[in-house]
Amino acid sequence: MPIPGVTRVDHFGITVPDLDQAHEFFTDVLGFEYLYTLGPLRDDEGHWMSEHLNVSDRAVAPRIQFFRIGGQAILEVFEYETPDQRREPPRNSDIGGHHLAVYVEDLDAALADLRGRGLRVLGEPTASKGPHEGQRWIYFLSPWGLQCELVSYPDGKAFHRDPAAFH
Repeated sequence: MPIPGVTRVDHFGITVPDLDQAHEFFTDVLGFEYLYTLGPLRDDEGHWMSEHLNVSDRAVAPRIQFFRIGGQAILEVFEYETPDQRREPPRNSDIGGHHLAVYVEDLDAALADLRGRGLRVLGEPTASKGPHEGQRWIYFLSPWGLQCELVSYPDGKAFHRDPAAFH
């Protein structure tokens, strides 16, 4: 049985090395809508940070920004200062690895834009098979190494056309 009352995802949170750079990336490159800033978040004497956020007690989040895309999905972006911080982004294969996928109507036009901005694109677009047939996707990296993905399926995926075929 799931947790009672769960109805949807509310937001996702990530940590970045430079919030100003991330703000520019999320708004200017990915088209997210900036909502607001909170912070600082800190506890200089107690254990609130470790008890509530599983970070060092001396960690400080000077600013936390919130962004929205597609009218609903919320992204919470932290910039931390902490003595025990690991600075390298995890790969997808690492425990805690992740990526941020955004839908685009025209993958080829979006890919040309990424390349024109000088962002690192990983390989060439891949055409999916099976339940995802009809989808094309490609990974790219943000300026600080966040793994991102562009996905497009303007005519739907095979799963959308016949969900029963893939159970």
